Amino acid sequence: MDPKRFSIIAGNGSYIPAQKIPNDYFNTREFYGPDGAMLENANEYIIRKFRDITGIEERRYVTDDMMASDIAFYAAGNALESSKIDRETLDYIIVAHNFGDVRADNRRSDMVPSIASRVKHYLGIKNPRTIPYDLPFGCAGWLQGMIQANYFIQSGDADRILVIGAETLSRISDPHDRDSMIYADGAGAVIVESTTSDQPVGILSHYTESYANEQAFILRMDQSYKTAQPGDVLYLKMTGRKVYELALKTVPGVIKKSLEKAGIHIDQVNKILIHQANHKMDEAIVQQLYNLYGIKQPPAGIMPMTISKLGNTSVATLPTLYDLIRTDKLEGHQINPGNILVFASVGAGINMNALVYKVPG
Repeated sequence: MDPKRFSIIAGNGSYIPAQKIPNDYFNTREFYGPDGAMLENANEYIIRKFRDITGIEERRYVTDDMMASDIAFYAAGNALESSKIDRETLDYIIVAHNFGDVRADNRRSDMVPSIASRVKHYLGIKNPRTIPYDLPFGCAGWLQGMIQANYFIQSGDADRILVIGAETLSRISDPHDRDSMIYADGAGAVIVESTTSDQPVGILSHYTESYANEQAFILRMDQSYKTAQPGDVLYLKMTGRKVYELALKTVPGVIKKSLEKAGIHIDQVNKILIHQANHKMDEAIVQQLYNLYGIKQPPAGIMPMTISKLGNTSVATLPTLYDLIRTDKLEGHQINPGNILVFASVGAGINMNALVYKVPG
């Protein structure tokens, strides 16, 4: 077999904010429903039910002096250090996010210049052929950035690409919506590099679907549930039950189609790295995936989880999860040469994708 061109992950990094926000942080909140009425149940009950459903015990928030571009820069620096490459040799910088830079004292999205351009500036890269651009694609954005990076490399247009996911969801969360307890802040990054091999390695396949019809506004921006709040301030809103139902119905099939494109059976998969939005939802997705293969029970340890301590960091979830495993910071989980990994995510749009990756070595 003649050597072919593949895309491998040559470096990884993340930035996990220092501020730990436990569930009891929300004990004094006033929670309202979509109808504007205050919820009748006590906060202790609301928070306990929230923990039971999502698995979240605490999450991380950035400090007031930081924004998405700052933490994207820190994660990028870690990935560059990990890869040992010259940053001036990067062909692209792709930053997945959804809200841009949102300041603590002015909660409006700022995307000019792009977050990717800001990261290039902060990194001190002078090469005009290092092209930075942003990718808003819901929580599935970082994985879609990986898919685009693979296309650039496969076409011969690029050899090294920095793909970052960064978000500060704490800045756009309605303090009076119980769903806001899901959201957290963080950033993760990888260096995607070209290699030649006579055997398949790195990114083997990927598959994406979008359901932007009647499901397009399941996640959206809207006013606070507390009607006395200023009407010109918008917050992230979610119809949680519909997200759960659609994800469970479609994501397992998206993963299976990606595996089929790679010629990989589920039995060959060593780890499934899935977007961490809700522990029960993720468990149900993986269970349904194995059911599609006629397997009753997924293998123990197949799905590493970080949501209990880090919450839902949107586009940062997958690269952060990958980095924690690669740097031996997630107990009980390792990634070894030759392992088959599946990445999968679902988010606003509604967009969902999956990618199959074989670890070099």
